[in-house]
Amino acid sequence: MADVDQQTPTSHPAASLQDEKVLKGLDTAINSPAVVAYNIPPYSKDSSLENATVDASKDPAKTPFLQPVSGCKPSPPAPLTSEQVTKYESLLSTVKTWTDVPDNLAAKAARSPLTDSERMWLTKDCLLRYLRASKWVLATAATRLQATLSWRREWGVERDTPEYISEENATGKQAITGFDNQSRPCLYLNPHKQNTKGEEKQMHHLVFMLERCIDLMPPGQETLALLVNFKESRKGQGASIAQGRLTIYILQNHYPERLGKAMVQEVPWYISFFFKAIRAFIDPMTREKLMFDAKLRDLIPPEQLLKFFDGDAEFEYEHDKYWPAFIALANARKAEMVKRWESAGKPIGASEAYLKGEDLVSNGGLNESMRDTAITEQKGATAAGEAPSKSDEV
Repeated sequence: MADVDQQTPTSHPAASLQDEKVLKGLDTAINSPAVVAYNIPPYSKDSSLENATVDASKDPAKTPFLQPVSGCKPSPPAPLTSEQVTKYESLLSTVKTWTDVPDNLAAKAARSPLTDSERMWLTKDCLLRYLRASKWVLATAATRLQATLSWRREWGVERDTPEYISEENATGKQAITGFDNQSRPCLYLNPHKQNTKGEEKQMHHLVFMLERCIDLMPPGQETLALLVNFKESRKGQGASIAQGRLTIYILQNHYPERLGKAMVQEVPWYISFFFKAIRAFIDPMTREKLMFDAKLRDLIPPEQLLKFFDGDAEFEYEHDKYWPAFIALANARKAEMVKRWESAGKPIGASEAYLKGEDLVSNGGLNESMRDTAITEQKGATAAGEAPSKSDEV
């Protein structure tokens, strides 16, 4: 893979946004049971699941689509050079020595042992994302990984439950449903449905939904598609400059290479000033992913593109139907990953494709770090003198 421009970490523009009184003692999202039981099958190539929703509703759909349209597949990852393989293996060896990390980003913060969920988060693909975002500088990648682990603890990523976030999504101002042509899960933002004023909790809502997008990514996909439509929005319903800066900080520092495309539609004049104001804080790599007034039907199968965004999918947001079904779907996908990770011995460096359902076998079984065969095969290919291909995805 060709080196990409380094995504320079930015300083945190705000203090911790947690409301400790509300969050204290809450369980993680995966441990929060859905109100209604759903029969959710694992990802498959079964054509009978084409455009199926969690509760089989349609015209209008009131719950999320289960999986991408057949034929929509992620772009294959660019092969690694032998040097990149060596750097990955060095970073993996370093990370495996970690036994604890700081509990927050403050200097001299108290440290606590790595939890199982943090070990599972440190996948092969996660390490590679941080290496690419750090321009393959090992020390930078390791520092950024530890910083994100500390940030996740400080922010309370695993303490924000569906029950805590629910009121923020009561109007459907955010919705995750459907997949684009490369099987990225689609996160829709509808500013005109803004229903709260507390910016702190609004940001926790956004991070919660980013995490659920990751849960819903099919095997082989590492990025999400973000869609924002300012149609029907009024002045004051969009994000503040502070929220915009914080969103950029979070995406660039703690979710590197997770944004596949950001498609912004029908931007009014006063929102144009917002984008101009935050443009300086957006790194060039992220800026390239921004699309304004794109032809969305060319990027997302019309049958899974919401009608409000010029698609054919009839979707009607009813919170008491969507939210429990959405949480049940995300929990089911996460539970499948946890089960496979635990059955493999809870390793650091697991393959996300394997965790999400692919059977990746090398020499009759999974190797110790559960890295998929792409790395070992490419190592042999580059040793034989084959040139690695370049990727158009960052």
